[in-house]
Parts: sequence; C-alpha cells; structure tokens
Amino acid sequence: MLTLRPAGERGHANHGWLDSWHSFSFADYRDPQHMHWGPLRVINEDRVNPGGGFGTHGHEDMEIITYVLDGELEHRDSMGNGSIIRPGDAQRMSAGRGVRHSEFNPSKSALVHFLQIWIIPDVRGLAPEYEQRNYAAAERRGRLRQFASPDGAEGSLRIHQDARVYAGSFDGGESARVALAAGRLGYVQLARGNAHLNGTPLSAGDGALLSSESQVSIERGQQAELLVFDLPATL
Repeated sequence: MLTLRPAGERGHANHGWLDSWHSFSFADYRDPQHMHWGPLRVINEDRVNPGGGFGTHGHEDMEIITYVLDGELEHRDSMGNGSIIRPGDAQRMSAGRGVRHSEFNPSKSALVHFLQIWIIPDVRGLAPEYEQRNYAAAERRGRLRQFASPDGAEGSLRIHQDARVYAGSFDGGESARVALAAGRLGYVQLARGNAHLNGTPLSAGDGALLSSESQVSIERGQQAELLVFDLPATL
C-alpha cells in the first residue's frame, strides 16, 4: 500500500527567519494521523534566512540527520564539534544521554535549504556521537546511494536503529530500485522536482508512506532529488 503525503498538507510554521514544513507532528503542529512512521519521527523541510538560525538547545536519545540541499549550515555542539554542512553533505548526531548544539546560516545573502530528520534509536542512554560525510553528486546520479545505516555499510553514516536511508537524483530515463523485505516499511520524501514512485507521480515536497510493498521503484524523474527510508515496522 502506498499512501501519499501531499506537500501542502504538511504542518507549516513561518517564523520570519525560518520557514518550516513538518511531515510529522512537531512543536506546535499536532496531527494524530502523522506522529511517526515506524521509528521515523521527524522530517522537517527548513529554509533559514541569511544570518538566522537555531540557538543552543538540547536533545536526548534521538538520531538526528541533516541533509543540505542548497546553501550552507553551520553546526556547533557541546562535544566540541564545529562544521559547515554543504550540499552533498550528510551529518549524523546521536544525541544519546544528552547533547546541546546550535545551527546557523552563516551567509549574509543566501538562504540555506535543508532536511532535518529524527529517527528514534533502538538503544537509549548512549554517549553522544557526531559524524559528517560528503556524498558526491556523481554517487547519487541516477541511483539510490545509501548514506545512513545500522552498520556503516558502503561508507554510510552509522545510526543506532535498524533503518537505512538513501539519496538520489533522477532525470529522464534514469531509474533505481530498493527492495523492501517482508514486514518492513518504506518512506519517500521528494525534496525537489518530479518523479514517479511505484508508478505514482510525486511533486516537490510530497512524501509517501509504504507498507506491504516489496520495493521502492523510482523512475521518470524531472530534476528530482529525493530520500528513501527502509524502516522496521516497530520501534
């Protein structure tokens, strides 16, 4: 079964410096039909104005992944990490038993556009961890490049959950597939462009929840960039 999550039906908050769309309940947005999908708890599509950002705040027991689409995002945390996250970069912060961090747009002129993802871990109370890697555009061109996994396979970020996350860019005749084992859930977030998922058309900002499907099939992309999640059905 494939259930479409249309872009315009997501939760929305515009704070001036931040324009944010929520695929699942977050902050003041509450939707009992969209609390989580398996352990996938948050997908926020954020645009932060030049000089704006999130001041220092804390998290616990959450796998937090940041995927930048355009612009630059500056990260600092209580573990002593400081970095700039750019397009093609993926960052993983395991909050564990507690971490504090801030995120800012360091540019004086350009927006930063990114997806922030929260995945509920399968182990709590771990020491916090940080990891950041770049996945070149060629690695994501016409294919689904794994960039997060429970075992760090294929040079992916290692998360504390039995989940795998892929990124890909598609145009024209390019296509790719990921098999879903029996009992697994899938989720697809189309960040931009247009594409067909298992024969269903998606537009920028759309998501799709998959259950009892044997695969995720992407084809007929038009300047499409998307993320695919392979998830356990239970927390």
